[in-house]
Amino acid sequence: MRATQQASEAALLQSALNRARNLISDGVTSLEIKSGYGLTSEAEAKQLRVAREVGKQLGISVRCTFLALHTLPASAKLNSETRAQWVHTVCEQTLPALHAQGLVDAVDAFCEHLAFTVAEVELLFQAATRLGIPVKLHAEQLSDQSGAALLARYQGWSADHLEYLSESSIRAMAQSGSVAVLLPTAFYCLRETQLPPIAALRAHGVPMAVASDCNPGTSPSSSLRLALHQACTLFGLTTDEALRGATVHAARALGWHDRGILAAEKRADFCLWQAQRPAELLYWLGHLPCQVFSGGRNIHCSLRNR
Repeated sequence: MRATQQASEAALLQSALNRARNLISDGVTSLEIKSGYGLTSEAEAKQLRVAREVGKQLGISVRCTFLALHTLPASAKLNSETRAQWVHTVCEQTLPALHAQGLVDAVDAFCEHLAFTVAEVELLFQAATRLGIPVKLHAEQLSDQSGAALLARYQGWSADHLEYLSESSIRAMAQSGSVAVLLPTAFYCLRETQLPPIAALRAHGVPMAVASDCNPGTSPSSSLRLALHQACTLFGLTTDEALRGATVHAARALGWHDRGILAAEKRADFCLWQAQRPAELLYWLGHLPCQVFSGGRNIHCSLRNR
C-alpha cells in the first residue's frame, strides 16, 4: 500500500497496462479493476483514474470498483472511536467525492473478522445506495460473517471468495440473483483447505463466475485461463461451468447484460483459439494462441496462421 501511495500516476498506469495486456492475451475483453490500496481520497482517485485510462488505451471495457473498506490506515486503528470516524469519512466524504468525479462504477468492501464487520459494511452499502451505486463484497473467505446475506439484501452484483458460505446465505443469493465469484488462485496461494460449497450453489441455481483475483497479496496471476484450470481441478467445476463462469456469469457479476454470449444485438466480444475443442482452453497451462476481438475490433493476435 505504501508503494501504491508513493507511485506516480504514470508509473501505476504502466504497471497496470502490463497486467491488462497479459489478461487480453488470455482472451479477456472486459475486466474489473479495484482500488483499495491508497486509503486516502486522493490515492484512491489516482488508482481509479488509472483504471479508466487502461480501458481507453487498450480498447477494452473496464469496470472501476472503489474498494472502500479494504483495511484500516494506522491512524484509524488507535481505538473504536477513530475507527468509526474513518468509516464515516469513507462513506460520507470519500465515496461522494469520487462518485462526483465519475470514477466509481461499483463499491466493494472486505467483510471478515480481520477486516470490517457486517454493521460497518452496511453503512457503506447505505451510502452507495443513496448515490445509486451498485455494491459488491469480499465475503466468507476466511470465516462465515453472513456478509453474502447482507449483499443479497442490497441486491448486490456479486460476492467474491465464499469458501465459508452458509446454506442460508446461498438461498439469499439465489433469491436476489447475486453472482458467486470463485477465486481459485487465491484459494491456492493461501493454501486454503475449505472448498466453496459448489454443490449447494449448483442446487440453488446461484450463477458462478470465475476470476483471476489478480492482486499482490493473495493471487499474483494475470491469467484467467489458469484460474479456469484451477476452478476445474481444485473446485470440481465442469468445462461448461468454467466457461460460463468466465463469460455470461462474469459479465453479470459486473452488471453487463450486453455481452458474455454470442448473439444478435450483443456486443461483439469474442476470441478465436488455436484449439480443437473447448476443454483445451482449460486443459493447457501456459500460453495458448488466440485472436481477441473487443466490440468487433481485433485487439490481439498470437495465432501462427492468421
